[in-house]
Amino acid sequence: MRRLNILTWHIHGSYLNSLARIPHTWYIPTTPERGPRYGGRGHTFDMPANVREVPAEQVRDLDLDLLLYQDPHNLSDDQAILSPAQRRLPAIYLEHNTPRPDPTATKHCVDDPNILLVHVTPYNRLMWDNGRSPTMVIEHSVAIDSTLRYSGRRAEGASVVNGMGRRGRLAGADIFNSVREQIPLTLFGMGSEAFGGVGDIPYRDLHRRVAEYRFFFSPMRYTSLPLAVVEAMMMGMPVVALATTELPTVIEDGVNGFVSCDPDYLIARMHALLEDRGLAARIGAAAHTTAMRRFSIERFQHDWNVAFGTVLAGVHQ
Repeated sequence: MRRLNILTWHIHGSYLNSLARIPHTWYIPTTPERGPRYGGRGHTFDMPANVREVPAEQVRDLDLDLLLYQDPHNLSDDQAILSPAQRRLPAIYLEHNTPRPDPTATKHCVDDPNILLVHVTPYNRLMWDNGRSPTMVIEHSVAIDSTLRYSGRRAEGASVVNGMGRRGRLAGADIFNSVREQIPLTLFGMGSEAFGGVGDIPYRDLHRRVAEYRFFFSPMRYTSLPLAVVEAMMMGMPVVALATTELPTVIEDGVNGFVSCDPDYLIARMHALLEDRGLAARIGAAAHTTAMRRFSIERFQHDWNVAFGTVLAGVHQ
């Protein structure tokens, strides 16, 4: 595919870091105050040179091929920075989340036959009411240091959750607190200090820290497949998680991780991993194999180029 000029906003930093590895020119609008959606490249990420910041007031002067929306505000408010001609460009809406407030009856904000709606998991596409929008699923990939490998030297578990306090039961805050009464757990992520956690670690350093822990625990009840889970699997780290949303299709219990809707079962598996480093290494190695097969950056790049080609040709699948 020819190199495209694509405008998008900084909505999900880790996902943007993966998109940046697709060899197109990505324009990210900024404002002086670097407010929500206008934070540019992000100071905790090492984005490649093909990701270019542009002041919001200069966006209308760009020669663009395609728009990538990722947030309802992109449609309701942020189109104000576009010229009339830019608003008519081929467009994709990338939906990161599971439907809320209702898991089955929530209508998506797009509902437009001229905008391709991309979901990050088959579960999400199934659960959203997509209306008239054509849909496609492009599963995750992650852009982390490919040489980084799990060591598991610390007999503790690690969790990475942003905004756990704000997200509450959805993010499994109550489950995390309950589990750590029996299992040593360290929480990373924005706002984790409120839970006695480490806080927000720059992306370039986060995985090196997390790889030292014996296992990764995801307490998420209802969310898309967490990128932090994919990152852990890529490093060869065993994952312990709730068997909800897309995770049961990724992790086979006892083979490449442990999944269950029973926290007591998961706690027992955590004890086993803490006591048997060899078991942790074997489960982690199987997780790495799964991640490389299902979430490779090459597959991710191919799928996104198919989506770009689809909207540029005016044919939605």
